[in-house]
Amino acid sequence: MTDTATNPNVLPNNIPVPRDDGGAQHLAGMALPDIALPATSGPAVNLSKLKGRSVVYIYPRTGVPGVANPDGWDMIPGARGCTPQSCSFRDHAGELKGLGVEQLFGLSTQDTAYQREAAERLHLPFPVLSDEKLELTKAMKLPIFVAGGMTLLKRMAWVIDDGVITKVFYPVFPPDKNAAEVIAWLQESR
Repeated sequence: MTDTATNPNVLPNNIPVPRDDGGAQHLAGMALPDIALPATSGPAVNLSKLKGRSVVYIYPRTGVPGVANPDGWDMIPGARGCTPQSCSFRDHAGELKGLGVEQLFGLSTQDTAYQREAAERLHLPFPVLSDEKLELTKAMKLPIFVAGGMTLLKRMAWVIDDGVITKVFYPVFPPDKNAAEVIAWLQESR
């Protein structure tokens, strides 16, 4: 196994590009359901109750350095790149705030303890939300895939205004450019 295979910080050059399968086309304009999600910061977060502008980036799963991904992970379009996506939002958190984003969150189906380790290791200055019970996923009919026996969310990002999804970025590629894509849209829509 090469270092690239077990290093979640690295995006291999040959990963497949995800195609728009229409799995997120119903989300723009949708009000978020009244569901509280566990957060790495402590209290649960209910996206439907948040006032102002929020950004949520959604990813399949963060890897752990030195631990192999599920078999075939790098060949699943859109699977690889969760750590680079998270680090990109970390690095641009101040810029997003300057553009009126009051809350920034990551979201995956991993449990909060797993997410907390990643959030601390990556020095994320924002909470990561867990949909481990798939409540939000099912209520919103979010696009998923299964790998290594895990039900995982397909990568996307949302701009939310007062509990309603204003903009959906889907599919997201490359993952490490997602924050810049959101910033560009926020700048253009001012």
